[in-house]
Amino acid sequence: MATPIGNLRDITFRAVDTLSAAHVIACEDRRVTAKLLRAYDIRTPTLTYNDHNAPRIRPKLIERLQKGESVALVSDAGTPLIADPGYRLVRDCAAAGVPVVSVPGANAAITALAAAGLATDSFLFVGFLPPRTAARRRRLAALASIDATLVFYESPRRVAAALGDMAEVLGARREAAVARELTKLHEEIVRADLAGLAARYADADPPKGEVVVLAGPPPDGAAPDAAEVDELLRAALQDSSLRDAAAQVSAVTGVARREVYARAVQLKEK
Repeated sequence: MATPIGNLRDITFRAVDTLSAAHVIACEDRRVTAKLLRAYDIRTPTLTYNDHNAPRIRPKLIERLQKGESVALVSDAGTPLIADPGYRLVRDCAAAGVPVVSVPGANAAITALAAAGLATDSFLFVGFLPPRTAARRRRLAALASIDATLVFYESPRRVAAALGDMAEVLGARREAAVARELTKLHEEIVRADLAGLAARYADADPPKGEVVVLAGPPPDGAAPDAAEVDELLRAALQDSSLRDAAAQVSAVTGVARREVYARAVQLKEK
């Protein structure tokens, strides 16, 4: 069930009722969830359920559920299972015939998307990108041709590096936004193209708070320049043959495969 991502007043009546009526609340960090429970005078006992202890705790939760108890699963903030632990518990509940009910509410990705001013008719939630540059660029190259707004979660420490890679791989002219501290006192949404955002955060201290980065769909009819093609090729060549890398980049950019292959050969020889 969803809990607030910042402002505690974003809890729903149904969520309060569910937390109060449950036999136990399974949460990532009991100290974090305790603040919410105190705010609404909820006295349901809690236990820790996270990526570290899930294999040991999950069977015990299933057993309690099969005995007729109710378990409320929450993450530290927002909707559980969305870039948070929990989907294996839901999967195992379904396999065991235990009913699962979703209690909707706050979610950082959707909150950011609603305020970013980017296309919302089609979007893809990507979650966290790989922390290392080469892997991050490979992942971005695979996403470059998707005609949708891309939604990322990112560590404040890596925002500048991620934006720099996005500008090079996805295209410097793509409209984008960086949202942080959503629903909190210092909420901020910065809108620009990827080049502008990359420059802004390259020259600034890491932002504070949780960050959502959004990149709009590729601009209509925007042909990639040579630097963008080179960046895509470098990323693709790290784990693909010349032929496969050229085919991949050609499909992403619309540039003729023969032309892309010739450039790939040049880059490989450098």
